[in-house]
Amino acid sequence: MAEPQKKPVPYEEDFYAWTVDQAARLRARAHNGIDWENAAEEIESLGKSDRRELHSRLRVLLHHLLKWKFQSIKRKSGWRRTIREQRRQVLLLLRDSPSLRSTLRSVTEEEYPHAVEEAVDETRIPTSAFPKACPFTVEDILDPDFYPEAAA
Repeated sequence: MAEPQKKPVPYEEDFYAWTVDQAARLRARAHNGIDWENAAEEIESLGKSDRRELHSRLRVLLHHLLKWKFQSIKRKSGWRRTIREQRRQVLLLLRDSPSLRSTLRSVTEEEYPHAVEEAVDETRIPTSAFPKACPFTVEDILDPDFYPEAAA
């Protein structure tokens, strides 16, 4: 465990050194040396980072579920691996930040149109072939055994 430096490391000069120093000060309960404003901003940014990661992982997952459903004749084992890995990463993220679970439905709704755009770009299937709203429930999306049937 690092010891706090005598003189606080300026946030603007060396971010990594600042984080190590501030963590040491927090552990030592050396509240007089805490850069409170920047520490609060960084803690907030960590939460935002988890939320951004959830958006990204769900977009990739939806993209691959759409390809699986709407381009079934071109299915590849890599798609299955990507679906599994994205599910695994979303579940790890939810394990570490369970409050994000309450945002799954809204994040899915927000990311679905972007996943459709990516599927259209990759498959050349017209946008009109995809449902306007996400055809998968949150439960389906995270279910390790769910792989959508081919579109009729």
